[in-house]
Amino acid sequence: MRVDEFLARDPAGLIGELAVADARRFRRNEPQQIRAWGITIGCLRAALQGWTEAAAWALVFEFPLLRLGRRLDVVLVTPRAVVVLEFKTGAARHDPGDRSQVEDYALDLQDFHAASRDIPIIPVLVATAAPDRAATWALPLAGAQGQAMESSGPGLGDLLRGLWAQFRGLADTVEVAGWEAAAYRPVPGIIDAARTLYGRHDVLDIRSSRADLHNLSLTSDTILRTIAEARAEHRHIALFVTGIPGAGKTLCGLNAVFAADQQGGATFLTGNPTLVHVLRAALVRDAVATGMAGAAARQRAETSIQALPGFRDHYVARAGECPAERVIVVDEAQRCWSADYARAQSRAREVPLTESEPGHLLDIMARQREWAVIVCLIGNGQEIHTGEGGLAEWGVAIAARPNWRAAAPSRALDDPVVRQRLPPLPGLVTDDRLHLDIPVRSIRNAAAAAWVDAVIANDTDAARRIADSAGPLPFRLVRDLPALRAHLRAASRGLRRCGLVASSGAKRLRADGLGAELPHMDRAAVANWFLDRWPDVRASDALEMVATEFSCQGLELDFVGLCWGGDMIRAGNAGWQARQFRGTKWERIGAAEKVANRLNTYRVLLTRARYETVIWVPRGDAGDATRNPAQFTEVANFLQLCGVRLCGVQESDGATLDMTGAAPQTLLL
Repeated sequence: MRVDEFLARDPAGLIGELAVADARRFRRNEPQQIRAWGITIGCLRAALQGWTEAAAWALVFEFPLLRLGRRLDVVLVTPRAVVVLEFKTGAARHDPGDRSQVEDYALDLQDFHAASRDIPIIPVLVATAAPDRAATWALPLAGAQGQAMESSGPGLGDLLRGLWAQFRGLADTVEVAGWEAAAYRPVPGIIDAARTLYGRHDVLDIRSSRADLHNLSLTSDTILRTIAEARAEHRHIALFVTGIPGAGKTLCGLNAVFAADQQGGATFLTGNPTLVHVLRAALVRDAVATGMAGAAARQRAETSIQALPGFRDHYVARAGECPAERVIVVDEAQRCWSADYARAQSRAREVPLTESEPGHLLDIMARQREWAVIVCLIGNGQEIHTGEGGLAEWGVAIAARPNWRAAAPSRALDDPVVRQRLPPLPGLVTDDRLHLDIPVRSIRNAAAAAWVDAVIANDTDAARRIADSAGPLPFRLVRDLPALRAHLRAASRGLRRCGLVASSGAKRLRADGLGAELPHMDRAAVANWFLDRWPDVRASDALEMVATEFSCQGLELDFVGLCWGGDMIRAGNAGWQARQFRGTKWERIGAAEKVANRLNTYRVLLTRARYETVIWVPRGDAGDATRNPAQFTEVANFLQLCGVRLCGVQESDGATLDMTGAAPQTLLL
């Protein structure tokens, strides 16, 4: 509403409307919300009363942020800037956590709100009972300002007038009347997406404004339509969804689970224990926060998100038991075990396997005699472990079971790598809406995934062309560990989180002080690392513990510090050389499958960031044969030739501090 309309409204009526809206979301706190909104409305009226110049500006209350599952208290839309106001009623101090919260709100608008790009966005934290303090005025720069301004309740009017004075000389660039109606299409991280979809929002609510509609909505629609057809026509269908890293496969899979659950039961299966632990913990925390009992919240989360090995073994051991679900979504289905590997790995276990994992899953779901659907999410180039059969193993299993039909995108049939190719099958339906080729994870540059592919393929020219044509890449290079930590801490503003990742084969990073790996089988440790925040030393942004490819595949961080190991070095014109550390020395890996898995490991690590990946290539130690400085320098030089920029941290006086220890934009020879 316009500011003059707000000032003309009956305060009691407006407070009542806002409190009722809050009560619908937070059922137990209506009295507190009435008091809080009373204080907020009083502060705003006092701040804006008699300010003729502000009469036509807009006030937006309770602006929803679907990515975060939260709402902005108040947005003041002026012709030259947007002011994000977060009120902490009764607070006598400005809490650092509250400051991060409002800064994150401003960043969210900058990234995902169409009318908020390239305009100044000012976060303001109002602690209504705090003492007044002198303001440090925001510069009139486009984008979310770095640090939240602080105000008391009585001092808000002076702060807003002072802000307007800073922007008075700028041109009017904000369409005040249309700001609220502009498209807001956030791209949540996978944890936020699970929370949002779990709350019965649709994938359409959270698609990227920079992605074509087919990237998420058409793929999701195709999955749900196929499930409905299987139910209506009494069919058993295996559906293959392929995609590049970060294109939204897991997002579509979770959407299918939470939507199809109402049509006969559905569950999300993953062999990645970290993903199970993190998603379950996030859903339980959210459910408990909204009033659900802890036991009920855990039971519901455990039904929706299951570990694939547990699901598999339960039903293999109980041959006569029909699964409760009619729809299962298999995450990273290309990583399912081949028949030979499954038999070898389970020979001494309590539940021995006689088929490949695809074969067992097809047989288990066939016990649902009327209909069933298996949605297989296939990550191109994501195989990272011995024995992963790829699409080829699914093809063998389906061919042996004529009651199953398959649907897949056409490119799943012609992949140059045999392991990643689905063979011709009777009755196979091809549908290219099942392929996701537009990355939504990389917020700043959609070309990041293609650049990573070129780097892994040792194609310097292609990588450089992408870097030159697609604008600044979301990749940086440092040579010192303190520089890596400094940049990550400076970059991850608001509630954006950062963390360190490294290959499980990078054994000699312990010489640089990085010997502590996130134990991916420890559910409490994993939940703490991905969900808690500094100053909790167990959290990812403490930057103390590294997550390996097994801990972070399928998950993501806003800012990633990739610690490059001696397990992937350059071999001159021959390109990448994969190694493993045995005893006291490195040994070259010769087996083609193991080499491919190591390359895929670095592909996974390079595609975990939503905003930026900072690559730390150690300097090595001339006195340590296992940490040859020349080998690391060759890696650093190659990355620079591919277009990676050296990393600098902006100092408060405006000077740039080179954090690499080398001259900016020069090869580290």
